[in-house]
Amino acid sequence: MKTKITIILLLLCLSLAGYTQSLTPYNLSFTKLADKWDEAMPLGNGMLGALIWEKNNKLRLSLDRADLWDERKALDMSKLTFKWVEEQVHKNNYAAVQKIGDEPYDTSPYPTKLPAAAMEFDISKFGKVVSNVLDIETALNTVKFENGTVFNCYIHAAQQQGYFSLEKLKSTAILPALIVHNYNNTQTEKGDNSHAGEGLQKLGYAKGTVTNTANSIRYHQPTYQGHYYEVLVQWKKLAKGKLIGSWTISNDKVASLPSITANAKQPTGWNTHTKWWKTFWAKSNISVPDTTIQKQYFLEMYKLGCVARKGAPAITLQAVWTADNGSLPPWKGDFHNDLNTQLSYWPTYTANHLAEGATFTDWLWKIRNKNLSYTKQYFGVEGLNVPGVITLNGDPMGGWIQYSLSPTVSAWTSQHFYWQWKYSMDDGFLKARAYPYIHDAATYLENITRLKNGKRTLPLSSSPEYNDNSIKAWFLNWSNFDLSLAKFLFKAAAEVSKANGKTEENKHWLAVLNELPDYEINKTGFTIAPGSNLTSSHRHMSQYMAIYPLDLLDANHPDDKTIIDNSLKRLEEIGTRAWCGYSFSWMASLYARAYQADKAVKQLEIFAANFCSPNSFHLNGDQKGGQYSGFTYRPFTLEGNFAFAQGVHELLLQSRNGYIQVFPAVPQNWKDVSFNNLRTEGAFIVSAKKENGVPTWVKISAEQGGVLRIKLPFKTFVVKDFPAGTVKMGDDGVAVVSLKKQQVIVFENGYE
Repeated sequence: MKTKITIILLLLCLSLAGYTQSLTPYNLSFTKLADKWDEAMPLGNGMLGALIWEKNNKLRLSLDRADLWDERKALDMSKLTFKWVEEQVHKNNYAAVQKIGDEPYDTSPYPTKLPAAAMEFDISKFGKVVSNVLDIETALNTVKFENGTVFNCYIHAAQQQGYFSLEKLKSTAILPALIVHNYNNTQTEKGDNSHAGEGLQKLGYAKGTVTNTANSIRYHQPTYQGHYYEVLVQWKKLAKGKLIGSWTISNDKVASLPSITANAKQPTGWNTHTKWWKTFWAKSNISVPDTTIQKQYFLEMYKLGCVARKGAPAITLQAVWTADNGSLPPWKGDFHNDLNTQLSYWPTYTANHLAEGATFTDWLWKIRNKNLSYTKQYFGVEGLNVPGVITLNGDPMGGWIQYSLSPTVSAWTSQHFYWQWKYSMDDGFLKARAYPYIHDAATYLENITRLKNGKRTLPLSSSPEYNDNSIKAWFLNWSNFDLSLAKFLFKAAAEVSKANGKTEENKHWLAVLNELPDYEINKTGFTIAPGSNLTSSHRHMSQYMAIYPLDLLDANHPDDKTIIDNSLKRLEEIGTRAWCGYSFSWMASLYARAYQADKAVKQLEIFAANFCSPNSFHLNGDQKGGQYSGFTYRPFTLEGNFAFAQGVHELLLQSRNGYIQVFPAVPQNWKDVSFNNLRTEGAFIVSAKKENGVPTWVKISAEQGGVLRIKLPFKTFVVKDFPAGTVKMGDDGVAVVSLKKQQVIVFENGYE
């Protein structure tokens, strides 16, 4: 190691250069309006959402609100207990379980997420669309028509209202029309291969009322048991052929809007809106030479900004973009905690978007008391578990109960409390949220497991969604999915207990951890469960949880590397025919953790090219006719999108078990790569650059201070403004240095 005390002003300038990066190349830009709702231009602010597209020669805005739900219960939990399910499995009487636990999800239209309404403009006299651009930097959609008419719209980033304007109108007769959904008629629409549910009329709502004035439309829609929502649209005609307007959606209260001023962008509102987005984009950025991956990445981050906002619900399957096709959304638009919600928040931590990530832990904390009651009722023990399929208010929805009522869901949701703490090192969050949540989850799992010959067993285990909904989906021994989660949970419980000053509790959880059996491993790597190898292609990567996201194995350790390599080889042998889009996104992170950079990049490229709509929405199935997957349908869900973004992060920066690594899985042919202000565990903010194939520098800021353990992308380095010997190099190639709060250290490549 070489050490110099030097001032490298140029280096610091380079480290800040990315902040002015133009996002224009990553805009969505077309010469037409989409003719399908799931290809539309997406806008959102966490609570409100809109999709802009064309239907029957009308410019259509599909309007949505995140907390519009029908929460009537179809699942009768009083008839279900985990003990009873275990008894039926042993009796080979699983049909009885399916009737109570699974059928209500399929036969009842509720509980479900609800779409709100749509707004339309007659564009038949505007001529062809000249351009249709979504500016992701400001979240503004602009459509220009052949006759000169210009349409603008955006949803305010911090206020619950959307804005629209039409400029250079040739006719004063163009006004918005409000389109109500078919909650109370027999209207049906042609299927769109989106895995849509039943028609909305199945919900049985009373007919809504539409009240028109000269400058407004109000739609009042009763839903269930006295609940209702309202949509309010208002507008104003100005001189020179200009129409401006705004809209909002309220839930269980009368909708209201401030008066419209004479400016299409509402000067005060526009400034606060763009300020929010400027702050959002300034948090971090990346630059990679693969243009497909680079564009998809920034579109994923744009969508994250649209769907995750403090005070709004957590990200559901479709978030604020519920299907506009006359039917219930795919899988009822619910919270799927057997994979979907967790993957949706993966990129928030590394991307330095902890506030967006906190929308998940905030929601989980909000429904915690209901989950505690569910745990006591269904599992019959104290502690905390979370239903795998759940409503906005925290009620279990049923479905395939191996996963919808899985015994290890809270172990996975606990990881997000753990990550919020580890990436922020916020002691207040540790004490108020992370410690009590993880403690309660670990207490539950300790209570539900049984000691047999000194080892803990789980009464029933499963691996999503292996063997789907048959009795064979239950295993009488630990699946590697459940076992990995248990190992993570007890390890995390020990760590948060120690950090919270609870020494005896730390020892207790370590003892419980040691009572868990070893993983079930053979020459194929991780099996599904004892005696069950992966024998066919499967969409879930659940048996590989220990590799990623749980970080329980490390490819730098020889024994772990053998398991990881054999597991990935097995996946390659089986193939991808039964994969969905998110499978490829997840696989990118698995390959990155194994340092197989080229294969990781290939997964990302396949995802972006084959499993996404032109507007970047993840459509689950292979949209190129089955090139990589036998699934060719198009249900839109978001977890694949956000797992993609994390797959990109894993190429550039990894938080491993106790250390961080810069450029761990960058392909050799990526000559110029950089990132600014990505975040790691330990609350370190990291920037780095690779030029002409050579890593040149790494900059770390210690937000909270502490010991930095870092695996650098070069063997020799120069350290700026640190005395000789401050940085220690271990035999494992990890550099170690103690940093004070807000202290910055810059490592420069020390090659001659």
